[in-house]
Amino acid sequence: MAYIPRLKEEYKSKIIAALTEEFSYKNVMQVPKLQKIVISKGVGGAVADKKLIDYALEEITKISGQQAISTISKKDVATFKLRKGMPIGVKVTLRGDKMYEFLDRLVTASLPRVRDFNGIKANGFDGRGNYNLGITEQIIFPEIDIDKVNKIGGMDITFVTSAPTDKEAKSLLTELGLPFKKN
Repeated sequence: MAYIPRLKEEYKSKIIAALTEEFSYKNVMQVPKLQKIVISKGVGGAVADKKLIDYALEEITKISGQQAISTISKKDVATFKLRKGMPIGVKVTLRGDKMYEFLDRLVTASLPRVRDFNGIKANGFDGRGNYNLGITEQIIFPEIDIDKVNKIGGMDITFVTSAPTDKEAKSLLTELGLPFKKN
């Protein structure tokens, strides 16, 4: 028997029914689902030190469980000493089983390690059912060894859903386990 991630199994068995009941969908295909998770990190210091991109690539690859790629600048910016084509960031796009595995690890292991954590803000929605979450320190992830970190930095995590509205997307992400702050 093939391995199925815990959250994927829970989505199929419980979450679809809960969302159908809440929003009274007529068809199972109308129920919103998580399409992808994009983890990105800007490395501004990479203009001066090229090794910082390699460290960031290694960290994001460890965190996501999938090989990350470097992002390059699209134009010259003289004030930042930036040339077109220079690597300035790192990103990885997770889909399928790896996406559900990462989300499970984020909710159960990483977010509880944030200092003074009392939920994530609910104002990160973009109006089209996608949610952006900023993390200030990469050391909240258990995969990162704090002794080997050369510079503490944050990252952005984007949850792309098929939900048409923010309300439906928030319900989906809440059912998947993201701990939003109570208003």
